[in-house]
Amino acid sequence: MLKFIKRYFVYILTNASKPLYTGMTNDLERRLYEHKQKVIPGFAKRYNLSKLVYFEDTADVKQAIAREKQIKSWLRKKKIALIESTNPKWDDLSLDWFAERDFSLRSE
Repeated sequence: MLKFIKRYFVYILTNASKPLYTGMTNDLERRLYEHKQKVIPGFAKRYNLSKLVYFEDTADVKQAIAREKQIKSWLRKKKIALIESTNPKWDDLSLDWFAERDFSLRSE
């Protein structure tokens, strides 16, 4: 029997003005689709934050929650250093993700 390993993602979004939003999810593609379609109310929707500039994953939900809280507590300068350590041009890492997948959007 195959055992499915659940993955949890901590991610950072921005837009052209570079405000930063840090979030956590168990389905990064679905969550980014929701951000891009603006279906979830809140800070990211209000400021049009849909450009994925950083993410990391883990199999441990508690670790993901702790990491999200840790990053959220950092000063902006430290968050920028984290982003630029893996994505110095601030490219949208989710640019080509949505061509083939059908998402069922959750309602909130």
